[in-house]
Amino acid sequence: MSSILDQQGYETLQAISDAKAFNKWMYDTIAPYLKGAVIEIGSGIGNISEHLLTKADSVYLTDLDQAYCDILKQKFGTLPNTAGISQVDLVSPEFELQYRNLINRFDSLIALNVIEHIENDDLAISNAIQLIKPGGQLIILVPAYQFLYNKIDKKLSHYRRYTKKSLTTLLGKHSDIIHNQYFNLSGIPGWFVSGGFLNNDTVKPSQMSLFNKLVPVFKIADKVTFNQAGLSVIAVSKKAV
Repeated sequence: MSSILDQQGYETLQAISDAKAFNKWMYDTIAPYLKGAVIEIGSGIGNISEHLLTKADSVYLTDLDQAYCDILKQKFGTLPNTAGISQVDLVSPEFELQYRNLINRFDSLIALNVIEHIENDDLAISNAIQLIKPGGQLIILVPAYQFLYNKIDKKLSHYRRYTKKSLTTLLGKHSDIIHNQYFNLSGIPGWFVSGGFLNNDTVKPSQMSLFNKLVPVFKIADKVTFNQAGLSVIAVSKKAV
């Protein structure tokens, strides 16, 4: 297997992988907007992929890092609804030529905690839109609120955090917005304390374990506040027909 390019990112994904309830909550939040053939950008080690593959008829998994693609192949390569697994770079200068077999192929594209890693996020969204069919849907989740940017963000190579307004403005240049919301209100204090007050630069497995146990309570917090604030922001848009 290829060596992991981003060891910090890998350790974070490993910590999150054990937070089964949290991953299911995230998947359940975006699931209503998925349809048809799905492509996941930035699948990582498959924390959300495993949920996609239990429901969708066809899922194409991708990552920028070949080492992650190797892991994905080991985990999901033999499943009948795994349509393919390959590297995809959303800001490749030869995007249309390099990924011509993927252009206009999918009904839904999801990129969860991906776009914040890309300096030219406008180009990334423009290219992502090319992968879905006319009328297809783009589901994006990114970290929320720049004031929460801390050592963990920096260590994970995040260029920025977003608001509903900035994310919908970004997607709205290339597609029609059909939904936006914040997600995980209760994650804000923990992120602020861990990466800010305590000056940690990693997501601790012990913290994720505790958070995972409290997910039922945190889901209620999001519901009663009508998703008006959260550690992440989600936007869904539709490609013009």
